[in-house]
Amino acid sequence: MAKANPLQEQLLKAGLVKKSKVAAVAREQHVARHAKAQAAPSAATLEAERARAEKAERDRALERERKAQAQAAELRAQARQIIHDRKLAAAGEIEYRFTVDAAIRTVLVNDDQRKKLAAGALVIVRVGEGFALLPRAAADKVRERDAGMIVLDHGLSADAEPATASSEDDAYYAQFQVPDDLVW
Repeated sequence: MAKANPLQEQLLKAGLVKKSKVAAVAREQHVARHAKAQAAPSAATLEAERARAEKAERDRALERERKAQAQAAELRAQARQIIHDRKLAAAGEIEYRFTVDAAIRTVLVNDDQRKKLAAGALVIVRVGEGFALLPRAAADKVRERDAGMIVLDHGLSADAEPATASSEDDAYYAQFQVPDDLVW
């Protein structure tokens, strides 16, 4: 039996309470003292918890961004490796001109390569500060990893390339014949 306090003992000796009632009250007091009652969280505790949650969310967002950047860098490295492995040797004396970043650039090609470029079998890609020719299969792999490296691709389907001229202009210029061997 739990030890009663002096007041309870006096009441018990005077016969005003029963022994079982004193024991029950003593148990209740003991439980009340030692029970882990949940106190209402204070404003400071709530603020600290909210700050922790915000920091955790920021950390998760930063980690997602870092992972996305690392994955993009890995894809660019894979694209550079594909270009390095599959680029065609620069051979030829015909200048093939194309525009990149509002500037006209030139690549030396032979007659066969010029025809393949026009047909879309070859693609021009950016290699560092220069440009290289890639076969269509390798260019498709590069496009999957980093489409920004592809500079010129005549083999794209009409729906993949954005239409820049209106249908009115197309109808007008359809009446003119353009020679196949036109080199500018």
